[in-house]
Amino acid sequence: MVQRVATVAFEGVEARPVDVQIQVSSGLPAFNLVGLADKAVTEAKERVRAALIASGLALPAKRITVNLAPADLPKEGSHYDLPIALGLMAAIGAIAADALEGYTVVGELALDGRIAPVAGVLPAAIGANARGHGLICPAECGCEAAWASPEMAVLAPASLIQLVNHFAGRQTLGRPEPRLEAGNTALPDLAEVKGQETAKRALEIAAAGRHNLLLCGPPGAGKSMLAQRLPSILPPLAPAELLEVSMIASVAGALQGGALTNRRPFRAPHHSASMAAMVGGGMRARPGEVSLAHGGVLFLDELPEFAPAVLDSLRQPLETGEAVIARANHRIAYPARFQLIAAMNPCRCGRAGEPGHTCRRGPRCASDYQERLSGPFLDRIDLHLEVPAVSAIDLVRPGPAEPSAAVAARVMAAREAQRARFVTLGRPDLFTNAEASGPMLETIASPDAAGGALLADAARLMRLSARGYHRVLRVARTLADLAGAESVGRAQIAEALAYRSAADRAAAAA
Repeated sequence: MVQRVATVAFEGVEARPVDVQIQVSSGLPAFNLVGLADKAVTEAKERVRAALIASGLALPAKRITVNLAPADLPKEGSHYDLPIALGLMAAIGAIAADALEGYTVVGELALDGRIAPVAGVLPAAIGANARGHGLICPAECGCEAAWASPEMAVLAPASLIQLVNHFAGRQTLGRPEPRLEAGNTALPDLAEVKGQETAKRALEIAAAGRHNLLLCGPPGAGKSMLAQRLPSILPPLAPAELLEVSMIASVAGALQGGALTNRRPFRAPHHSASMAAMVGGGMRARPGEVSLAHGGVLFLDELPEFAPAVLDSLRQPLETGEAVIARANHRIAYPARFQLIAAMNPCRCGRAGEPGHTCRRGPRCASDYQERLSGPFLDRIDLHLEVPAVSAIDLVRPGPAEPSAAVAARVMAAREAQRARFVTLGRPDLFTNAEASGPMLETIASPDAAGGALLADAARLMRLSARGYHRVLRVARTLADLAGAESVGRAQIAEALAYRSAADRAAAAA
């Protein structure tokens, strides 16, 4: 007789069903595990054996065969321990043969029989709910699994013995409750930034429309300080975004205690990050920084210090909102719709363009430094801003600074206007102007006669690409939303072009 237990294999954030088939038959004692399993899965034999002995059970002196079907699907990770152990227990009569029907099982076993937390419980729970199953998972992951559906049965035991007692009726495992953490630490406030009013305005525009932003200025001008305060003016995650972001964090093992958070991710990798660390990859094709920043912000400080190949690998995720990892035998796609905020110095010494300063290397200091950034990569950045050094007057006698709460209210109002517009146009899948495509832009951001004439002249003089043309329209639409205007006018087009032309001025200066 073959005992079956349902579990899952992960392909990106998708949980594909896997059938764990256990057969205990006569023959020489052996424990064979087949089904395209990796090292962590094959080692499950020893963990399962030790956990069953610690729970008062011993494997029979028979031939045990475990098959993970479908056999051509790669199986990775330690979450197969628990389904294998429970299938063996059902096969030898330690629990009822039908006790596991209607359940998907994930979990890693410790040698003493405890059930250790694993990555990917949230997508496993959502996949199980889609198939009409309940979920058995580790106790530390129960709150995470409870988010899949309020009607879904979730068992979250701390050990094998607890689960056996539950099935035997000697103990009842309660359903865990979903938990949401808003964040215990206060976010840095914009009111702490002295001066830099133009940069604050650009930060507000970037937050309102989810536009990519590049800050270029001398060391100490406050570029990193501004970027670190962007999360304080961003709206919280919508319910659909919350689940999608949390699924990526779950697969990456980044959820702490099973609690979700509605704060948008803020990722700031070091400039030594490899391509696999940035876009995803490795032996198990884990999500990279671009996917962990999905729905939030990816901040790249000291932008030219990143390897050029790493920066160019961001071009496809920036355009499609998806990071694709291709292998010889499979292809994995992770969501990667993030907002890029980058900061850089104008040259290696950081003082290019400073009055009275003459670099010993001459203009090549700035040109060589900025040439590390490719044109196609820069073309995908909506807002280019030169950030000057802060004056002594701003530091000694600072004027009244606007707090993040006031800016966040305007950002929220602009985003609500965008969301309502997209819903009216039959595109509820879009949230911000940055996501609008060319045909959609013709509907929502078509400028008036004066604005159209200005944009046409600027496109010719600035030699805007088609992508650059559309990005100017997106920024102009966001400016109109912040101003409460129904249509895009000449003033919005002019301001959007000013942010675009900063890149041309820097190139000309170099």
